[in-house]
Amino acid sequence: QVQLVESGGGLVQAGGSLRLSCAASGIIFSINIMQWYRQAPGKQRELVATITSGDSTNYADSVKGRFTISRDNAKKTWYLQMDSLKPEDTAVYYCKANVRSIGVSNYWGQGTQVTVSS
Repeated sequence: QVQLVESGGGLVQAGGSLRLSCAASGIIFSINIMQWYRQAPGKQRELVATITSGDSTNYADSVKGRFTISRDNAKKTWYLQMDSLKPEDTAVYYCKANVRSIGVSNYWGQGTQVTVSS
């Protein structure tokens, strides 16, 4: 069994910064892809950022140049550094990972609220 636990959400003013963390635990042989998604009220969940086991990264156009995804393999943790936050970044942020455990599966965290005030 694999668990993902997010932390770091909160309330911040526009232009501010937050750093989200997602820590994986359980029977984990490798984490292939780590991602961050977000879901704003009344909207579909959208992919925000991806980092692969080879450290390739990809970002949604709406966050390019403002958000940075990174990973610490030893800690089985990945991060989303969010700078220059805008009110439209307000959402519940979820981490997701493709994990080789007993088999290979996708796992989700429980979500953390990010609120950006204008």
